[in-house]
Amino acid sequence: MSNETVWDRPEPPAKPSPTPLSRELVVGAAIRLADAGGLDEVSFRKVAAALGAGPMRLYGYVETKDELLDLMVDEVYGEITPPSPSAGWREGLRHVAHGVRAAAKRHEWFVDLVGNRPHQGPNALTHLETTLATVRFEDIDQVLDVVGAVMAYVFGAVRGEITELRAERSSGMTEEQWQRASGPYMQRVLATGRFPTLARVVHESSDRDAAERFETGLGYVLDGVAARHSP
Repeated sequence: MSNETVWDRPEPPAKPSPTPLSRELVVGAAIRLADAGGLDEVSFRKVAAALGAGPMRLYGYVETKDELLDLMVDEVYGEITPPSPSAGWREGLRHVAHGVRAAAKRHEWFVDLVGNRPHQGPNALTHLETTLATVRFEDIDQVLDVVGAVMAYVFGAVRGEITELRAERSSGMTEEQWQRASGPYMQRVLATGRFPTLARVVHESSDRDAAERFETGLGYVLDGVAARHSP
């Protein structure tokens, strides 16, 4: 195995074949498998089968599954459009936040692979550069803190949203159906008077969709940044 990263290592020369391969084809097939069935569906054997090739041929393009996952993540980062260079920090970070959420909704497995370690692919680095560059504070540590806080909210909120979608699929019940099924138990618990604030949530809170909740929470985070860094 070479010491070069997958980003450094060139693809093998193209050869005439009834089933041509490229790194792009390998990554695309892996993403389609993950989109359809989650990361458990991604293996060299299944990717090769989807491409009509033998598994050993893939090793010329990708040496390990970790490399393949890194390539998949980088491909998704490439789908997130950068903020306008003229955007202010608030507009720019809101654009990035919604772009990440949209990408994660298209590729639910994305949230399972981000946030654990830095990604060094060209698309991930471009995403990070343009995100940092939209926050034009003089102190670079403040830039890092602000972007870190916003992205921590974004990935946490999106991860929760994806978890709810997965729960609906595994249980066969929507959130509303689950609430109805657990309603009698919750009514008994709340009737004890031990949880008055939870009772207010159940009886008084408005029914907002996930997109509205995401935008509201994002607004709180951005308002906090504005209050901390106002002239």
